[in-house]
Amino acid sequence: MTNSSKKRNTAKMNNKAFFFLLFSLVVLPLCSFTVVRVGGWSPISDAKDPHVVEIGVFAVSEYDKQSKSGLKFVTVVSGESQVAAGTNYRLIVTVDGSIGVAGAGVSKKYEAIGGAARGASTPARRLSLQRHSGSLTSSGLAREPSDQSDNGGGKMKGLFKSKPRTPADIVRQTRDLLLYADRSKSLPDLRESKREEKMAELSRNIRDMKSILYGNSEAEPVAEACAQLTQEFFREDTLRLLITCLPKLNLETRKDATQLVANLQRQQVNSRLIASDYLEANLDLMDVLMEGFENTDLALHYGAMFRECIRHQIVARYVLESEHVKKFFDYIQLPNFDIAADAAATFKELLTRHKSTVAEFLTKNEDWFFTDYNSKLLESSNYITRRQAIKLLGDILLDRSNSAVMTRYVSSRDNLRILMNLLRESSKSIQIEAFHVFKLFAANQNKPADIINILVANKSKLLRLLADLKPDKEDERFEADKSQVLREIAALEPRDLA
Repeated sequence: MTNSSKKRNTAKMNNKAFFFLLFSLVVLPLCSFTVVRVGGWSPISDAKDPHVVEIGVFAVSEYDKQSKSGLKFVTVVSGESQVAAGTNYRLIVTVDGSIGVAGAGVSKKYEAIGGAARGASTPARRLSLQRHSGSLTSSGLAREPSDQSDNGGGKMKGLFKSKPRTPADIVRQTRDLLLYADRSKSLPDLRESKREEKMAELSRNIRDMKSILYGNSEAEPVAEACAQLTQEFFREDTLRLLITCLPKLNLETRKDATQLVANLQRQQVNSRLIASDYLEANLDLMDVLMEGFENTDLALHYGAMFRECIRHQIVARYVLESEHVKKFFDYIQLPNFDIAADAAATFKELLTRHKSTVAEFLTKNEDWFFTDYNSKLLESSNYITRRQAIKLLGDILLDRSNSAVMTRYVSSRDNLRILMNLLRESSKSIQIEAFHVFKLFAANQNKPADIINILVANKSKLLRLLADLKPDKEDERFEADKSQVLREIAALEPRDLA
């Protein structure tokens, strides 16, 4: 080759280099979009592919967390693997390895491109000029993927530096996944494998939140982490989403979710039970939980959540003042033993935890309440129902807060008749529990005449029955009470009715 030819070729190469340098340093910054490598997926064969949309959202949000530029994902642009980030940035994402999708274990590279307007901030332009540097370590968002594959062959490299998620991050991600779960069935074009992947991630997040609140075998719960999680959980409608999406979760995740909700009811933030504040503003959630008693698969989970929620007095008052309380008379007698027992436990909690609220409720509603209580529970054909009902009745009437209600109850001849029948039960357990209520009739110093006459008419039978009544274990208090009742009945004389 002649020297002149070499010079011409050298000149051409220099011109090309100069042109490229000029294009990079002058033209690119003046174009509508500049380029910065931060991570993503490609090639994009389908701009509406959920996988593409997902990584686009992820890339933009992660980049925005560090740049604090107020970026929001808008859409995927068809063409050369583009992801638009509003009017702020053009993004290139490089991934080495697949990300939990079909084909995992095969090392691949993906790219996604977003856009930035000419009015981008100075830091954005400075980053954009590093497009050919091979790395953006100053941004902390991406690094050049290595050509060497690790032993796993499918591990993701060079997308984003991993950083621990805060409790608030986990809650926010869980909320997004719950929103996805809530609407996933209405998206017919969504692949089943994608849905399963999302639901698995949701299960992991719920399990992680439970571990933060309860601790695990390696660490006790950290108060600050619990407070952060609780605050974020009740900041928006995460509880509502969790309750409504419960049917879509698998059994183990339902159990985790139930334990999570239970613990959150007890978490205090700045000495306040913020769960109570949230439920006060969202009392309709109790309606949703009540409906759950009628679903065999969900009743125990919803029942446990319901029971924890009525730990808050404002919530218990709402339930007692609604028609819901009447439904328990039926739920307690459901044929499914576990659900019936759970409903009975909830009913007991509702009628014993908040003393002043219960006393107010019984005072206003004692006529219909005790009529239903007697006929549906105490006179039920189900032995377990009768045993639980008589024990709960004793707990209610023996509570000092309900003394006025108790006085009126023991003045009723119908109530006395039911208690005397329960004393004749073949079950010693029911007899013992019935005695604790019957003794209130005997001890009443202001017995109405009709009550006295009923006791006198059955005096001999009552004295024989009570004399033979003994608990399985020696109980001095029981024996003392029984002796007092025997003396009261033996001393009774008939009264003339007014």
